[in-house]
Amino acid sequence: MKRPRGKRETQSLVLSVVVVFLLVLLGVLTKGRLLAPDSLQSIAFQLPLLGILTLAQMTPMLTGGIDLSIIATANLCGVVAAIAMTRGNVPPLGAMAFGLAMALAFGVFKGLLIAWVSVPAIIATLGFMIFIRGVSLVLTKGYVIAGFPGGFLFLGNGTLLGIPMPFVVFFLCAVFLFVLLARTRFGTYVYLLGSNPVATLFAGVNNGLVLFATYLLSSFLAGVAGLVMIARFNAAQADYGEYYLLLTVLACVLGGVDPAGGFGRIPGVAVSVAVLQVVATGFNLLGLSSHLASALWGLILLGVIAINRMIGGVAT
Repeated sequence: MKRPRGKRETQSLVLSVVVVFLLVLLGVLTKGRLLAPDSLQSIAFQLPLLGILTLAQMTPMLTGGIDLSIIATANLCGVVAAIAMTRGNVPPLGAMAFGLAMALAFGVFKGLLIAWVSVPAIIATLGFMIFIRGVSLVLTKGYVIAGFPGGFLFLGNGTLLGIPMPFVVFFLCAVFLFVLLARTRFGTYVYLLGSNPVATLFAGVNNGLVLFATYLLSSFLAGVAGLVMIARFNAAQADYGEYYLLLTVLACVLGGVDPAGGFGRIPGVAVSVAVLQVVATGFNLLGLSSHLASALWGLILLGVIAINRMIGGVAT
């Protein structure tokens, strides 16, 4: 049973107070260094990778599903693009197209398996995660691929009117997904499917097609994240950033996405990603271990779930 909207608003208010308190505390402890231009630019360079991956995770979660293969898909997209540029002398745009095509291809297979074969999303994407990671290992033979053209590296390290390019890419992805979910019939169907798939089916919606498109979109966004990732670090490998997977779930839940599906908005998720990155940067400025930040993120997730339960409960 879904919570009444008033309880959702109460939850958002409580979380907002906690977030503001945490940010003010970090600002005081770092003596304002957290808001210094250098720190803000560093956040703007680091935030987009987690941000785009979180958007990729958000889309299936809105339908009540999950995609455990987004990190593997991002890495494979990066590996394919890297091989095209370094071994095939393919121009950056062509290499990016190859990488995204590979991500979309696996998105098609995932979508078919989940939407029409009715394999549970957690099982199907777990299987694809293992399989895609294996394909990446075969292609790289376990090594790191590096040395990309300067024009491609601009995607991960350049600036546009003083704004880091990775942040520009994240912003465009967020705006695109916001418009798609909030202003199109497809977005309405996604929310309806997550809220009540039986009622959606009787309303004449093709649930299978909506699910298929959702996982295809998730794979595309994961592919975009993979391109930003290898451009940022000038390297591609089969198992980079695996710890991001659970962080994307955390960011979605913290941003107000209902794990049972049917509720969640882009602005809330964007804010939650920013909060996680600011916390990590604040801990770094304080000279604290990054592992302590990870532990705090886990506590934040537990706190969010506890608040959900106390306010009205969310099926998780």
